[in-house]
Amino acid sequence: MSHSGTTLILIMTIAVLAPLLAYGAGRWLPVPLVIFEILLGIVVGPDVLGWAKPDELIDGLSELGLTMLIFLAGYEIEFGKVRGDTLKRALWAWVIALALGLGAGLLLGGGYEKGVFIGVALTSTALGTVLPVLRDSGELHGRFGSVVMAFGAVGEFGPIIAMALLLSGRNPAESTALLAVFAALTAGAVVWALRPRRPWFARVVARTLHSSGQFAVRFVFLLLALMLGAATALGLDVLLGAFAAGLITRLVLTGAAPESGPQILEKIEAVGFGFLVPVFFVVTGIEFDLDSLLSGGRTLLLLPLFLALFLVVRGAPIWFLAPRDLDRKDRGGLVLYGSTALPLVVAITTIGVDDKAMTAGEAAALVGAGMVSVLVFPLLALKLRGGAGDGPRPVDQVTGSESW
Repeated sequence: MSHSGTTLILIMTIAVLAPLLAYGAGRWLPVPLVIFEILLGIVVGPDVLGWAKPDELIDGLSELGLTMLIFLAGYEIEFGKVRGDTLKRALWAWVIALALGLGAGLLLGGGYEKGVFIGVALTSTALGTVLPVLRDSGELHGRFGSVVMAFGAVGEFGPIIAMALLLSGRNPAESTALLAVFAALTAGAVVWALRPRRPWFARVVARTLHSSGQFAVRFVFLLLALMLGAATALGLDVLLGAFAAGLITRLVLTGAAPESGPQILEKIEAVGFGFLVPVFFVVTGIEFDLDSLLSGGRTLLLLPLFLALFLVVRGAPIWFLAPRDLDRKDRGGLVLYGSTALPLVVAITTIGVDDKAMTAGEAAALVGAGMVSVLVFPLLALKLRGGAGDGPRPVDQVTGSESW
């Protein structure tokens, strides 16, 4: 069997084991699947057992997984909950976090590119990890959940915009102009998505939903390809196109096929969370520089420092700009949820290492800090607010939440 085949079998074996482990651990502690995927990837990777090594095929599948991850992150945002004064506060909190993050990144990185990668990573929020926790505690659709949604959405969209502006290799004016063109294209697509669809569209969606035609699924992937193509043509990062495609897809499905929308999303998530996204996270583990992290010195010291910076850079502005109707416990919970970061940290550090702007050790420290934040911050938020996270979780409440 080829080396690619062996590695792919190992990756998919981990993808099957991860939800089983998450389910078992969920009786006592909610642990996101991504933790098990990355940890098991480290175990089979070169630094431990040495069974799996990425190659061109595996790297290609991993890049598709990253694209799908960002697409689903864009789809996750509910426009009805992200608006008004809360959205303004969330935007300002992120802008201040970006300034703090860039300052910290430049001090730690010692160079512009590395400083930007570190600084932008520090401003991200793992909304896909936080939402299942809020859903399980029954707070997702309340006032607190809507605030977390707004701050988390900006924490996902903001870093992608910052990457497009600050790391394109162009001067700021040219980058802004190209980003404006892409924004105009996206706005046009949004207007088109909001237009009523012809009756035949919904009929074709319904009739092919459970057939080999799968019109709706193919249509969604066409939208994704078009937005990726538009971003590439303008010289922007494909992640921006993937995120915009997710936003547009939600609008299209909500307006054109409201009854079939949930079933279509289940099929898209099956492709993403069932195959491509786990490949990305397992490969992240395989490529994780464990030796550098455990060798001591600066790399090991960076991990707790980055963890603290998540709270300072991302959390401090959230604390001061949180809506005034939130009490101290709610503000503390919002800070902890907003400072939870991993998927975009993995994405940003992956690009940074590929561009040789970051060392593998620095990337490992940032990803390691993100893993700790995912494990610790949501639990602390539940404890602080007296949520449903106290004590063991009944088996029937354990959900195999999203892989991010």
